[in-house]
Amino acid sequence: MMDGMFSADALVALVTLTVLEVVLGVDNVIFISILANKLPADQQQKARRVGLIAAMLMRIGLLMSLAWIVRLTAPLFTVVGQELSGRDLILLGGGLFLLAKATMEIHERLEGETGHRSARVSPSFGAVIAQIMALDIVFSLDSVITAVGMADDLWVMITAVVLAVGIMLVSAETISGFVNRHPTVKVLALSFLLLIGVSLVAEGFDQHIPKGYIYFAMAFSVFVEVINLRVRSQAVTDPVKLHEPY
Repeated sequence: MMDGMFSADALVALVTLTVLEVVLGVDNVIFISILANKLPADQQQKARRVGLIAAMLMRIGLLMSLAWIVRLTAPLFTVVGQELSGRDLILLGGGLFLLAKATMEIHERLEGETGHRSARVSPSFGAVIAQIMALDIVFSLDSVITAVGMADDLWVMITAVVLAVGIMLVSAETISGFVNRHPTVKVLALSFLLLIGVSLVAEGFDQHIPKGYIYFAMAFSVFVEVINLRVRSQAVTDPVKLHEPY
């Protein structure tokens, strides 16, 4: 049991998923900050912390639910000779969701219009936390489905979520600043969602893609991006700027 928990594959999945959860969670941090700024200054930090912890608990709950659902392997019906179970439907739906989500996010940031989305809330702590939790449900979907697509063990998924939220609690402003200064990192993370979405769709049709291939593709892409960041840091050209819808 312990050997399986601390195997090389499990540790690679844990590190990779934690990093991806942090990068993809930047938008969540930004929205939480926007809503927290509606409160008096002495309550804003508390609201950000409560919002992130609430996001973590909801993601863990969704992870446990999906982890149970993907064990439902008994065929429910057949489509064009392909038997589909509850697990297959979840994987197909999750994969298509990630493909659509990543495509729309990339389009929004490359060709969308920059604007300001500011929710009107009553200036009470409870109202702000309620709205943060409502938004967390939306933001949790891609995070949870990404975890299911990248890791096979529930403990890896939950640990990655807890670590990511812990990192964001202590360094939210630093992480947000880094991603804002290097927006191609955000686009790279969204492209990883496309890769994971394709993997989930394939799994839904019983076509297994070894996780090692996915990790290698991600690692190689990160290696190339590190070189690009290094080269751009020495150049005098203006950095790439993405559109922000809020």
